[in-house]
Amino acid sequence: MSRRFYITTSIPYVNGEPHVGFALELVQADVLARHRRLRGGQVRALTGTDDNALSNVRAAEAEGVPTAELVARNAGRFAALHGPLELRFDDFIRTSVDERHRVGVERLWEACAARGDLYERDYEGLYCVGCEAFLADAELVEGRCPEHLREPEPVAERNWFYRLSRHGDELLELLESGRLRIEPDVRLNEALAFVRAGLEDFSVSRSRERARGWGLAVPGDPQQVIYVWFDALGNYVTALEYGTGGDPLGRWWLRGGERVHVIGKGILRFHAVYWPAILLSAGLPLPTAIFVHPYLSANGRRLSKSLGNIVDPAALVERFGADALRWWLLRDVPRAADADYRDDSLVRRANAELANGLGNLVSRSLALGGARPDAAESPQHGETLTARLDALSESIDDALGRFDLRAATDALWSTVVESNRFIERARPWELAGTERASAVGLLLRACRVLGQELEPFLPGGASRIRRALEQGHTQPIFPRLV
Repeated sequence: MSRRFYITTSIPYVNGEPHVGFALELVQADVLARHRRLRGGQVRALTGTDDNALSNVRAAEAEGVPTAELVARNAGRFAALHGPLELRFDDFIRTSVDERHRVGVERLWEACAARGDLYERDYEGLYCVGCEAFLADAELVEGRCPEHLREPEPVAERNWFYRLSRHGDELLELLESGRLRIEPDVRLNEALAFVRAGLEDFSVSRSRERARGWGLAVPGDPQQVIYVWFDALGNYVTALEYGTGGDPLGRWWLRGGERVHVIGKGILRFHAVYWPAILLSAGLPLPTAIFVHPYLSANGRRLSKSLGNIVDPAALVERFGADALRWWLLRDVPRAADADYRDDSLVRRANAELANGLGNLVSRSLALGGARPDAAESPQHGETLTARLDALSESIDDALGRFDLRAATDALWSTVVESNRFIERARPWELAGTERASAVGLLLRACRVLGQELEPFLPGGASRIRRALEQGHTQPIFPRLV
């Protein structure tokens, strides 16, 4: 496990309000960052917003407000998720107003141009504004984008292109060798299939007229704006002052350590193919890993700003609390398969595992009283629990190293289950003297270990557990939801 850990989320378009699907990504990245801090690592966590998308312009036009006004308002809503979701990020970048980003993207463009990977030509194709990408006929389903369920727009204009075809062999070797690690395997196989099918050059600019004047100008060509994906992907290094050669770039990107992107499956191609190729052109190191999460739906319907199906994560926290929402996202969303959010699923999970399971364990253990120091030897019936406590941190490390947050929370939950089983087997309320002290000591150790290891997952709940143990109170740690 590297001592230096740079982790990023993708940066979402701000054409609408945030939904719980992006909250999943924020929470996952936050858990990974907090876990590395807990283990003593040096961590930098980045998130932000993609302000320069054409979809943002269209949303502002539909609303009848200036693009900058809509972008600022919605970007503020994404930034405001940090409070209710109990997130701890070190940096938040906005691509339309952060000067680090503008100068960094210009430098990235110029580096690719110097390598001979940019050229100009006429192009005609079908463009999906939701994807911010041209789509081939073979990618359409009944003439519609499969991602946004809309017909793409025909576009004909002169653009700058990036020579992606030049980097096919090198990208294939990076993916096949594992030098560019993608988790889970099903997403790696998707990236490999895309590269093996042959890579075509792609457009990296849009006419200033079609972009309504919104976006970063192409260096030396003010009639073109930089394609939003070339622009947005650059944020991972522009936030490190790539444009000025600042110290953060050397510390977090150039000189070793881990560089991890957490993204949704719908933008895999851009991160696993386009972005590594751009970095190769610019002579920069690649990310060490790309962790890809599945999609969420809600009550059987796909979550999408463009489809108008929004489940507001801040509203969910207001109703159910941050612990309940974070726990559902981490416990119920599989590593690779999509998941469906429902209020009743969240309530059942929180009541069964947080209130009845973990919260009740802490309250029962404190109510037993007796000697508090850990026992020198495992008490009767305590061997299994002792072994589980000894192995818990390693189990969590292993699971998170594989980007398996469900397995990590399984390790926590199985420890809670074994702790409650120990209470029923040992029946410490019937014991006296050293036997009682030994049994209670093991239970209190279990609560302390759980309070510590839970911190990356439920920072608020973990803090309440530690406070209860310090103060000896037995009030409910996790309230039951109705």
